[in-house]
Amino acid sequence: MRIQLGIVVSLLTVMGFAQKSESKPPKVNWSITTQFWARYSDLNEGTTLNGEKTDSYTDVSVRRLRIPVSSQITPKIYAYALFGGNNFNHKSKNFPLQVLDLYAEYSFSKKIEVGMGKSGWQGLNRWNVRSSKSLMGLDSPLFSLNTVNKNDDLGRNLSVWIKGKAAKFDYRLVVSNPISITNAPNGSVDFANNRPRKRVSSYVKYQFFEEESNKSSYQTGTYINTKKVFNIGLGGQFQEKAFADGDALLSTTNLYDMKAWAIDSFLSLPLEADHGITAYLGYYNLDFGKNYIRNVDANGSMFDSGSGTTYNGDGNGFPMIGTGATLFTQFGYAFPINKEIVAQPNVAVQYSDYDALNQAMVVYDFTVNVFLNGMGHSNKLSLGYQYRPVFDSASLKEIDRKGMAVLQYQITIR
Repeated sequence: MRIQLGIVVSLLTVMGFAQKSESKPPKVNWSITTQFWARYSDLNEGTTLNGEKTDSYTDVSVRRLRIPVSSQITPKIYAYALFGGNNFNHKSKNFPLQVLDLYAEYSFSKKIEVGMGKSGWQGLNRWNVRSSKSLMGLDSPLFSLNTVNKNDDLGRNLSVWIKGKAAKFDYRLVVSNPISITNAPNGSVDFANNRPRKRVSSYVKYQFFEEESNKSSYQTGTYINTKKVFNIGLGGQFQEKAFADGDALLSTTNLYDMKAWAIDSFLSLPLEADHGITAYLGYYNLDFGKNYIRNVDANGSMFDSGSGTTYNGDGNGFPMIGTGATLFTQFGYAFPINKEIVAQPNVAVQYSDYDALNQAMVVYDFTVNVFLNGMGHSNKLSLGYQYRPVFDSASLKEIDRKGMAVLQYQITIR
């Protein structure tokens, strides 16, 4: 950790000395945000923990830790670093702290800014680059992070990008270096073990009311009742020969391009008496190759990998990402309880028609946020419940539903 901090301090110092006439050193901003989870889970059939069959489980974990460090080095140069890690649970001997972001940007004008480094800047949709601190639901819609921990690092890659604002439009265009895949797919379509091609992604949104900041790649999940926003966005993502159904170096293997596009809208509408609405609706057309599908179990690394007797696998996993069409929506309503406390019940639904399944995959998420310092995310308590389908391995149809309840506490220190 000291080495990582030293790298960032050195970067900021060197860039600071590059100033010609600045009399004061650049200001460095930082904070620490942590999300603690207390959870009860009805686990997928056949899940084991250290070899012991486990039908349900209660645990405490650190879902996320984020330490952003940033500085406006000069009026034109901006530097940003993010340290953090996810999913510190009873199987974790050491906290998984790492450098998540480390990049610099140069601003030619409000219309054109360029950046380079490791970052979460991506295209396709609003939630591909989302702020975990300002989420409205208990967790982010992970299906939109369609390469997460495969050929990226928690959704981040080494990239170059151009972004900016013109009139009511906000745009970004990103070219990324995906991480190399070393293991060949085994029988079914998965990420290819060939030379990784560049991934190109973009997203453009039109802002009808107030403008959102594009200083950071991480889009706000809910402004609670503080900002009037209505956007419509369109994005895409492409990587040549990104998927394969076997060893990509063999001539008999089929290779598939990753092709995805999405259209979405986001609404933040303050109402009278400090009430307000937050809503999102998005349509995603995702093509990762023939019948590609992936089970994801958020914060589920504590169970034995490979256990589970249903199609969902172990833990709380379910078919979250795949080739096909997905409709995702969120709706929340915030209102004050007293002068200091604001409540925000909300619901989210993911409806996915994946080619690999013989029935639509539908997940429901119900959450109640309680903001303990008014309309801000720095001291927040959330109670969430996820109701997921369980699919049969043979019929590829839903045979059961199970739930996961989570009490989360989020705190920010500045």
